[in-house]
Amino acid sequence: MTIRLISIVLIAFLLFGCTGGGSNSGNSSTTNKPIPTIDFVYMKSYPHDTISFTEGLLIHHGDLFESTGSPAELPWTESLFGIVDLKTGKIDAKVKLDRVKYFGEGITFLNGKVFQLTYKTKVGFIYDATSFKKTGEFTFPGEEGWGMTTDGKYLIMSDGTFKLTYLDPDNLQVIKSVSVTENGYVKENLNELEYIKGYIYANIWTKNTIVKIDPASGQVTGQIDLTPLADECKNINPGSLEMNGIAYDSINDRIFVTGKLWPKIYELKIND
Repeated sequence: MTIRLISIVLIAFLLFGCTGGGSNSGNSSTTNKPIPTIDFVYMKSYPHDTISFTEGLLIHHGDLFESTGSPAELPWTESLFGIVDLKTGKIDAKVKLDRVKYFGEGITFLNGKVFQLTYKTKVGFIYDATSFKKTGEFTFPGEEGWGMTTDGKYLIMSDGTFKLTYLDPDNLQVIKSVSVTENGYVKENLNELEYIKGYIYANIWTKNTIVKIDPASGQVTGQIDLTPLADECKNINPGSLEMNGIAYDSINDRIFVTGKLWPKIYELKIND
């Protein structure tokens, strides 16, 4: 009886050890895989208006456009978008929203139109891309509007969660939703967006990091740490907040980045 019992226990131990050990090893190697760091090269910097609470940044026909929000606790801020003068950092506003009613968020250009999100009112606005006259409104899914970009066919928006929502620009209906993950875990707080060479780059709210997202799988494939730039801006203007704003110049293969209330806009090259 004793020998038989020992044999049974030994067999059970071996079976449990082999099964459990193999499973844990596999999960650990997948979960803990480091996200590659994308290096950047500093090219130059430009002034940025320190009253601009940046919510979006993009290049359109060679001009740098910025959209801003207006937190209630910062009464001097405005919800607007327009062209940034790189000599002064001031915005030549094309559209201003009533800050009592709306908090401006991300914008993008597509098919001769400008699409603009607002924060918590669940409404977006459409403008003619030349005259900037308002031509329509739309509602969007989710509780909030954050960042917006385009892949040239669809509008792509974030809502502060881990989801990216694709909208048809003609009728603003949802085409699909993509869940963004990093090593199998959802990546929350996706903010301002930019479409660069087939990938979506996203700011992370309250962080000075940009993540590179494969739009097909939703997986984060790289990240850019811009802490040194944020620290420099904080030293110049202690009121500077986290970075927010990515604009890609496809003609010259360069990006512009800035942040909320930052004193500078940076021109960078990324080694992607």
